Amino acid sequence: MPATVYYADMHSRSLEDSKIAKVARLCDAVGLKKIIKKNDLTAIKLHFGEYGNDTHLNPSLVRQVVDKVMDAGGKPFLTDTTTLYSGSRHNAVDHLQTAYLHGFAPSVVRAPVIIADGLYGENDVPVRIKAKHFKDVHIATEIRRAPSMVVLSHFKGHEMTGFGGAIKNIGMGCGSRAGKMEMHSDGKPDIDEERCIGCGRCARNCAHKAISIKAGKAHNDHGKCVGCGRCIAACPFDAVQPDWEG
Repeated sequence: MPATVYYADMHSRSLEDSKIAKVARLCDAVGLKKIIKKNDLTAIKLHFGEYGNDTHLNPSLVRQVVDKVMDAGGKPFLTDTTTLYSGSRHNAVDHLQTAYLHGFAPSVVRAPVIIADGLYGENDVPVRIKAKHFKDVHIATEIRRAPSMVVLSHFKGHEMTGFGGAIKNIGMGCGSRAGKMEMHSDGKPDIDEERCIGCGRCARNCAHKAISIKAGKAHNDHGKCVGCGRCIAACPFDAVQPDWEG
């Protein structure tokens, strides 16, 4: 059945018409009290942003969702999973520090932050789905165990799919590192040697030491590569090419 979609403009002419008030009204419109049971440990799935980025959701807006989950009787926690690529969310400690530095501290959002797949992204639960490409998927333990979940997504560009939003936030974002590796398994890039100048940026950005520089050119070891795509973004010469056919 088709989803019900609500829109609100970005104008804020009064406190009652602010973006904060609109998010609160949205929570009322979707009926959180019908979804969340009393004392549910409710996961609020979002993206805390890589350190230094400002395109993540504003913590003051997230706080409104936390308040509404509590009004519905739930016990909310903010959550996300570790990333495959190197960066400020590659492990739970760095991820938590990034969340706090971006304003997602319990004193601001009124909820704890829990990285759902553990210290190194290894905590997961296999879930049977019987889909076309996967029979089982690896879902982060604390997301899988949460009795209820609210998903908050922001709209972003994506080099492979064009755009990313709620589907990626749930499908990729709820997976552990093992789950992400399986989903990326057909996307292991190759090096275009004519474009490669051997600068080493791809190798420095590879969290799995799959890329080496030999004879002035980069080489990607597909046996070590997990297909996260970090090297694609790092290369300034478009020498690292995705496996588009795969």
